[in-house]
Amino acid sequence: MSTIKVKIINQSPNALPDYATEGSAGMDLRAHLPGPVVLKPLERQLIPTGLYMELPLGYEAQVRPRSGLAIKQGITCLNSPGTVDSDYRGEIKVILINLSNEEQVLHPGDRIAQMVISPVVQAGWEVVEEIGVTARNAGGFGHTGKS
Repeated sequence: MSTIKVKIINQSPNALPDYATEGSAGMDLRAHLPGPVVLKPLERQLIPTGLYMELPLGYEAQVRPRSGLAIKQGITCLNSPGTVDSDYRGEIKVILINLSNEEQVLHPGDRIAQMVISPVVQAGWEVVEEIGVTARNAGGFGHTGKS
């Protein structure tokens, strides 16, 4: 497994994101809140983390839901995965939504999302008159059936 150095500023009292296990792809992001925040059913809020990063050119940070938070409390991330570009220098914030039927409370320091650092490949367009044919061709949503 390879590692890259990422410069980070932590303006929260929370520990820096880290990997829970040797095989973890994501690091937990924690809420940087002055006090508890209530998320009503179907309500969405932008939750700050207090983190600012300088990713190396050619990398992104993907912000994704935490499976435990989703299944236990019905809280997930909108715009998922959210992309933090290498030239962004603002605070990392997470768009959370409560998809449960009950109010959910977020507390300072709660693990609210996970972040995965990934390499990025940029595309260069080649304008052509036609593209290759495949067995699938234009088959779209549900084209292979249910079984």
